[in-house]
Amino acid sequence: QVQLVESGGGLVQAGGSLRLSCAASGSIFSRNRMAWYRQAPGTQRGWVAIITSGGTTTYADSVKGRFSISRDNANNTVSLQMNSLSPEDTAIYYCNTYPAFSAWGQGTQVTVSS
Repeated sequence: QVQLVESGGGLVQAGGSLRLSCAASGSIFSRNRMAWYRQAPGTQRGWVAIITSGGTTTYADSVKGRFSISRDNANNTVSLQMNSLSPEDTAIYYCNTYPAFSAWGQGTQVTVSS
């Protein structure tokens, strides 16, 4: 079982940037696709960025060109660089495998003010 701990969220003005980090435990990390997900109030959680073990990335249309996912297999971490943030990006952000099969962490809150 992989344990996931997200960090790096906060309050930022529209147009600003944040970098999220996720520390994962367990050897399963390095063999699996990892993803960042987000859940805004009243919506379902959905993925925003995916990265394979080899570093190939996929982005949801809503964040393409603004967000960048990366991973460090040696240290079992995955990061999400978020630029040009807008209020629509306000959500709790989580990392997990893709598809998600590990227990969810607590996530990290990102709030973007207009």
